[in-house]
Order: sequence, then structure tokens, then C-alpha cells
Amino acid sequence: MQYPVTRRDENVVDDYHGTAVPDPYRWLEDPNSAETQAWVAAQNEVAFGYLRELPQRQAIAERLAEVWDYPKRGLPFKTGGRWFQYRNTGLQNQSVLFVGDAPDGEFRELLDPNTLSAEGTVALGGIAVSENGRYLAYSLSKAGSDWQTWQVRDIDSGQDLDDELTWSKFSGASWTHDHAGFFYSRYDAPAEGAEYSGANLNQKLCYHRLGTPQADDKVIYERPDQPEWGFGGHVTDDGRYLVISVWHGTHQENLVFYRDLTQADAPVVELLAAWDASWHLVDNDGARFYLVTDKDAPNSRLVAIDLAAPTELIELIAEGSDSLQGVSRVGDRFFATYLHDAQSRVATHSLDGTLLGDLALPGPGSVGGFGGRREDGFTFYSFTSYTDPGAQYRYDLATGQSTLHWQPELAFDGGAYRTDQVFFESRDGTRVPMFITGRRGLPRDGQRRVYLYGYGGFNISLTPGFAVTMVPWLERDALYVVVNLRGGGEYGKAWHDAGKQHVKQNVFDDMIAAAEFLIAEGYTSAEHIAVAGGSNGGLLVGACLTQRPDLFGCALPAVGVMDMLRFQHFTIGWAWVSDYGSSDNAEDFEVLRRYSPLHNLKPGTHYPATLVTTSDHDDRVVPAHSYKFAAALQAAQAGDAPTLIRIETQAGHGAGKPTAKIIEEAADRLAFALAALGG
Repeated sequence: MQYPVTRRDENVVDDYHGTAVPDPYRWLEDPNSAETQAWVAAQNEVAFGYLRELPQRQAIAERLAEVWDYPKRGLPFKTGGRWFQYRNTGLQNQSVLFVGDAPDGEFRELLDPNTLSAEGTVALGGIAVSENGRYLAYSLSKAGSDWQTWQVRDIDSGQDLDDELTWSKFSGASWTHDHAGFFYSRYDAPAEGAEYSGANLNQKLCYHRLGTPQADDKVIYERPDQPEWGFGGHVTDDGRYLVISVWHGTHQENLVFYRDLTQADAPVVELLAAWDASWHLVDNDGARFYLVTDKDAPNSRLVAIDLAAPTELIELIAEGSDSLQGVSRVGDRFFATYLHDAQSRVATHSLDGTLLGDLALPGPGSVGGFGGRREDGFTFYSFTSYTDPGAQYRYDLATGQSTLHWQPELAFDGGAYRTDQVFFESRDGTRVPMFITGRRGLPRDGQRRVYLYGYGGFNISLTPGFAVTMVPWLERDALYVVVNLRGGGEYGKAWHDAGKQHVKQNVFDDMIAAAEFLIAEGYTSAEHIAVAGGSNGGLLVGACLTQRPDLFGCALPAVGVMDMLRFQHFTIGWAWVSDYGSSDNAEDFEVLRRYSPLHNLKPGTHYPATLVTTSDHDDRVVPAHSYKFAAALQAAQAGDAPTLIRIETQAGHGAGKPTAKIIEEAADRLAFALAALGG
């Protein structure tokens, strides 16, 4: 295969603590240069030319469009006295927001982002409804960018007000109960040309009053002395307090401040001001705050804090053997959601913490929902698994009974497939779980094609969930395998800590051990395994590819963090130092260089077939990571296996990507993997 020629600049060499490290593809870090754009066009011409000719590609795309075309609904939720729900008729590029007067009543369309761009590349982000139910504050993002623009819509008329707030990122909105305005977070406008690559620093928590220009917004809290701090403002349900969660990158630890909104010009009070634990507000009863924390509890617990005696933690739900993922309050009880071996368990407690019992769930899988307020008598939740697209249930607090609220119908027989959870030993003897999904009755003949997926970082848990994109794969008698690697949150703080910074190699060892287990147990062979992951999971794939190129027949790194020596210099990359460390530190540098995918490609190596995917508007993991890695991989490849990079245009890291683009990319990815694995 003839790849585009990628210029190498041998004069670019960095000095890291006395070690010289060449970076010949540095010029690809400038997404706006004519040379980079020409390179992108040339690489896409080769990649799309190859992908469109793959024998099963068209059939996969058609099947994906068929199975994807079923009605989808988010859980109904009440706010401002109204009910809201996201709906999608099937193949709409973006889901539409509806509003109604009752969860079982008639809903009308309130906001359809599909009308805002011909290609469906404008996505609806966060929303917030005023307490009187009159106004909807909503954010939009374009082409997959993390940048948000906030606008305000009159819910009755469906018309937008003149308010428009720009340069917001990593922010929600929360209204004051006088309906006059809302809190949100923003950055200063970036320099021209650096919108998608410049570092995001010095976030400010602001208050916007309706009908006034953004320039007049009042800065509620900022810390110029701490440029990496970020702020999320939330008004409590009683309207009395503004609670400020202070975050520092992806550190799990955070601070909690508050401001009494009943007092004019009240100061911001630092309630929890030590970076020693995570704190997540559940609710409040006046001056008593309920919070989930891992303070002295690696698996987390629920505590109460009285503002009059803020140093005393009153334990309501003690730490258990399962990882507590979250707590919500509805009516007179708490709903506590746990993970037991990466599967959901839900317990109900009275407000004093007394255990009332566990909810009976439909089976092993994942739940979500349990939203509401103290005046509500029921709540909604969803349940899904790897073979079930899920259903919505209504739970009645008075009876303790769940009833089916809504269930989708689609052209897929989930009952023909099964999921097994198995455990294997990693390199250091750690017991690691993974889920294996495939058609019932498949023989273990050592030849089964496997899509091996993982993430392993940032305390993010991979739990059972239906993936429409994997239907054509399963229907070809292949296996879909998801590994619960260290670095995730499946087993609490200890599991996360065991896969970050100087022990990040544990994550890659876990994935390698998973592949070896599948081979040893007769599921498959090395030439039939496709290793896949995105973002931090893209790093995972890159590390596995460079460390064990013999173990995989295909590699699918998506929007990956591939340059571990320079990630901190772009957009929000500095925030990941909590998980990765930084090359600015000599000890961290030595660790990072040992596994950085870009820096561990070896010329003359036979690498497996690789399809790198990224997007030109990704301002989370900038596309330069994938550009540089793909260029270096093409130069290093000694075998005949294709090493391609597919660069989506008018798209970002993944959130808000139009359905049409998702289907096209999934068809390319699956067809590439099938071809690489022998059919």
C-alpha cells in the first residue's frame, strides 16, 4: 500500500531532563497549516479508498442503519413543574427535547437540534429549567467541540430570547429561584487560531441575568492564583444555597464551597477545603448537606454535614464491600447504586441511613436514573445489558414496586445471544473480570474472531450496556469482549489507584493477559483478535500494539492519547496529569517514555492491521496525537498489513456526533477488522 509521504523534521529535538527525544512530526500539531490540511486530505484519500472497497463494508452499513432505526427515549424527568424527555425516532442525527405535563401524557417538541445544521453537527448539550417552568437555558456545541454556547428559550412560545453566552466549557447551568438568571462557568475567549488547541485555564463561575449582555455577567468566583481550578455551581432544591464544586483536572479529589443566596453579597464559604477526598452533593435539608465521599472510605459512603459544625461527618450509609457509585434522594428515601463485580446493585435507605432493602432488577446489567425531589412519590430508572437495549421502569415509593414504563422494539433477537462474566489473572496475579458476549452455542474452536475492548483509567467503570454498533459483529458469530481493567472505578478507589501514574503499566498488562486468557481457554487465536478502545482507551490500544504486536491481528485506536510526553500542552490535556503524571517531572518522564505509543514504535516491526480514527475538531484529545502516531506507524511498518488513519471532518471527541457519522465510522471499523481477521 502506498501511503502519503510525511515530511520528517530531524531538527526538532526536545531535552527532557538530559535525555534528547526527537519529534520529527511536530509540524502536524498545527491543525490550521496548509501542510497539515494537505496531509489530512491525502491520508483520507488512501484510507477511504481502501475502506469503501472492503467486501463486507456495504452490508454492515446497511444492517447498522436497519437495526439502528428504532425509537429511543431518555428517562422522563421533572423540573420546574414540567416533564421533559429526549426522543429519537430512530435515525435522527440528534435527539430532540420534548416537554409535557405528565410522564404518561402528551409531549410536544420543544427543541430540535437537527434543524440547526444540514449535516446534524450541532448538538444539544446541557439544559436547565427555571424553577417557575418558564425558561429553558440550553447549550449547543458545533462539530463535536467541547465549546458550548448557552441560549435561553421561552418554553411556552418556543421562541429564543436574545441571550447568548459564549466560550463556556465543562459547565452546566443552575437557576436562582427568582427566575432572574442562572450560574454557569466560562473561560476567556481564546486567541484566534487556538480555539481547538490552546490550553483551557482560568475558568470563572459567573451569573447571567436575563436580558443583559454577557459582558455584564457577574463573576461569582475565580482564582487567578490557581489557573487550573475549575468551578461548577449548583443551586440547592430549596433555592437557599449556591454550592460550588471546585475541581482540579481529573483529580478525583475536589473541594466544596457554598454561598447563602438569602443574604445579599454573602461571602463564599470554604466548607471542604482540603484536597484529600471526593465529595458529591446529594441534597440538603436546610443547613444539613448530604454528600457521597471516599473520605476514609475507598469504596465511598454517604455522610451528612451540618454547616454549624462542618468538621463533623455524620455517617448515614457506611462503606461496604461493593463500590458505591452514587446516591440520589427521592421523597423520603435514598437510592444507593453500587457495583458488584461491575454489575449494578441498588439499595434503598431511609433518611437516617437505615437499610430498607435491595431493588429487584431484571438481571445482571446496568441501571441508571432514580432522579427526583423530596416531594416526589415515584421515580424512573432504566436497565440494560449487552444483549438487551433496555427498558424504563417506574418505581413507586409507597408500594416499593417497579412497573414497566416503556420498552423499545428493534430488529434484533437478543435472546439468541448470551453474556458470560469470567475472571482471569493478570501478570502480577490480580484477579480481573471481563464480559464475553456471543451467539448461544458457539464452539470454542480457537478461531472465533474477537473484538476486545477496554478503557482502564480516570475511575471510569465499564458496565454492561447495549451497543448497537456491535450487532453486525455478533451476527457474524464473533465475540464482543469487554475487560474491566485496573484504572477504572469498578472496585473503588483502590482499583483506580492500581492503574494510574507510575503503575499505569498494570492496565496494559491486564489487557494483554485478557487476550492471552482467551487464547489459552480456546476462544480464539492471536490472529483473530482486534484490540479496541477510545481516548484513554486509544492509549491502551497504542501501548498494547507497541508492546505485543504479535498478540493481535488488528488494532483500532480511536481518538487516543498517543504522545505521552506532550499531552499536557493542549486544551484540557494538563488535567490528565492526575492519572498519567507529566514529562515535566523527571521520574514521571521515565515512566511515560517507557509506554508512550508514539515513542515505542520500532522500525522494521511487523505490526498488525491498524485503523487509527480521529476527528479534525477534537479539542479534548487533539488530533495531533493520532496524526503523529499514524505517520510514525506507517514509517515503522515492515509487514504488509495496512496502517491507515481515518480523519472525520466536522466532528470532535465523540459527544454529539451525528447518527449518520457514527454509522459510517462503525461500518468502516467493523469491515476493517473483519478483513484483517480473515473474513
